[in-house]
Amino acid sequence: MAKKTKKKETSQEKMIKEVEEKIPKEVKEKLMKVKQKLDKFKKKIIDKFDKYITGIALLPPPKPAPNAKPEEIKKLEKEKDKFRVLILVDDTEPHKMSKAELKEKISTIIEKTAKETDEKIIPQTILLTELWQNCYDGKYELLQTIAMSAPIHDTGMLAAIKIAEVHKTMVLKKFEKYIVAHVLGGSLVQGRATPDSDIDVFVVIDDTDVKKMTRTELKDKLRAIIIDMGFQAGEMTGIKNKLNVQVYILTDFWDSVKEANPVIFTFLRDGVPFFDRGIFMPWKQLLKMGKIKPSPEAIDMYMSSGEQVLDRVKLKLRDLGTEDFFWATFTPSQAALMLYGVPPPAPKETPEMMREIFVKKEKLLTESDVKVLDKVLDVRKSVEHGTKKAVTGKEIDDLVNSCDKYLKRLKKLFTQIEKIKEGETMLNIADTLTTVTRDILRKEGVEKASDAELVKKFDDSMIHTGKAPAKFLRTLKDVLKAKKEHDSGKLTKTDVDKARKSAGEYIRFAVEYLQRKRGKELERAKIRVKYGEKYGEVTILGKTAFIITDLGAEIKEIKKAEIERNGKIGTIQKSSFEDLEKALAKIAVPEKVMLSSTTLESLEKIFGKDFEIMIA
Repeated sequence: MAKKTKKKETSQEKMIKEVEEKIPKEVKEKLMKVKQKLDKFKKKIIDKFDKYITGIALLPPPKPAPNAKPEEIKKLEKEKDKFRVLILVDDTEPHKMSKAELKEKISTIIEKTAKETDEKIIPQTILLTELWQNCYDGKYELLQTIAMSAPIHDTGMLAAIKIAEVHKTMVLKKFEKYIVAHVLGGSLVQGRATPDSDIDVFVVIDDTDVKKMTRTELKDKLRAIIIDMGFQAGEMTGIKNKLNVQVYILTDFWDSVKEANPVIFTFLRDGVPFFDRGIFMPWKQLLKMGKIKPSPEAIDMYMSSGEQVLDRVKLKLRDLGTEDFFWATFTPSQAALMLYGVPPPAPKETPEMMREIFVKKEKLLTESDVKVLDKVLDVRKSVEHGTKKAVTGKEIDDLVNSCDKYLKRLKKLFTQIEKIKEGETMLNIADTLTTVTRDILRKEGVEKASDAELVKKFDDSMIHTGKAPAKFLRTLKDVLKAKKEHDSGKLTKTDVDKARKSAGEYIRFAVEYLQRKRGKELERAKIRVKYGEKYGEVTILGKTAFIITDLGAEIKEIKKAEIERNGKIGTIQKSSFEDLEKALAKIAVPEKVMLSSTTLESLEKIFGKDFEIMIA
């Protein structure tokens, strides 16, 4: 309980500090001079009347009226060094004593406390109902004074009056011709004010004499400006994000009164006018006298609204049962399957796939976990097929509890799947690196290398000879070490990410290296010839020769022929680059071409007598 009180005090202090920054300079200077004494005075009276005191504020120095008499001016001069302090007392709750007696009693004690604290403090005790009555009577001077004051203690009411009064002044200055009433309403005037309460203000605009635009245009235009003035008032006073402005046009407002709109009835009953052109208060009195009554149509409408709302509730419960719970559970379930590496199945197949993979195969979920999906799917089907007309509140509660447990279990499942995938990734990285390393070693003449020898032989064949950077030796060691850590259950996600990054660079190097080696080997299997102005090429792969007669042609034609035992190129047939690729794939290491006399004769038949063999 004490913790809650502390939070409330902090909120008050913050609000008061923001407001202090915006008060007039002369009031701020006066406040700083007497702050310690005012704080002491505040503490004493709050200790005595905590539940009654809604606000304490230092008032600005009074100014003489334009027609003030000399003795009145002299009196004000004498009191210029004194500090007038407003104490706003909440008397809205019923009391055993009359309001006059309550004010007399509190005022006497407050005045005595002020004298004991400092003779210069002059308290002015005002009852909240007294302040509101001034507004009902069209006397707004006290509101203006409070707007200029510096708050010392505030439960929210002083801030509301200050920002509402500033907003009213701005609105009237720009649109006085159209403003019918500017009214403070909401929880503040209902006796439920807190420092965090919104400040509800209602502005009624006269649209009965609009000629230059439609009523809707007038309402939209003025509403936008008046609401924006609310933000400006917040900036000016330091009371930000608090003012909630409702703008009505007079004709709509009157229709709402006739239709017994509860918001408007509450507004009339509780609202306090900060400005009234003589319409709001008569309405308020008529409502109090029971003269404003809803029409029979309005009564019927409100009566039937109960059934309509209940029907909407039933529909919402059905929607929850059919759609919300379905998507809340099935979409994350499909995500789990995708993370595992399975394409997301159709919704009706999801429970069975979850059961097959995570219950039976991986044993990560239990049958009772997956039955939640069956239950949600059954409810959805029953409602869609019409066998279930409604979903009860109890069923919704059961589904909420079941789905909540399932989703919590699913979160744990995601972590488990990631762990499995990390292990698989690490094994794939290690296997790939081992395979490409062995391929590299075979190209260097090392046909066999056990796992234990792999690092040393790579070091001897590639690092010491300068054919590969030393960092790739470290990569190979790190990946093989990470694989061992995976096997012993010590592998972390960071280790996997690090291994994946360094292995990627290693594999790119290995592929490029093998391609270069393969290219050089393939060059040994090629015969390039020049005949006339053209160039041709013969690639001999095992017992087959692939022939391109014109390397410069835009569309190259490729042919093939079998090579006889004596080296002669046999009958030439049409071929394709696909055939060449397949033949290359089958040959591990192309053999170096040996040119015999019969081979040269065959080349002469293909390219003519004047061909030349090109040597690189």
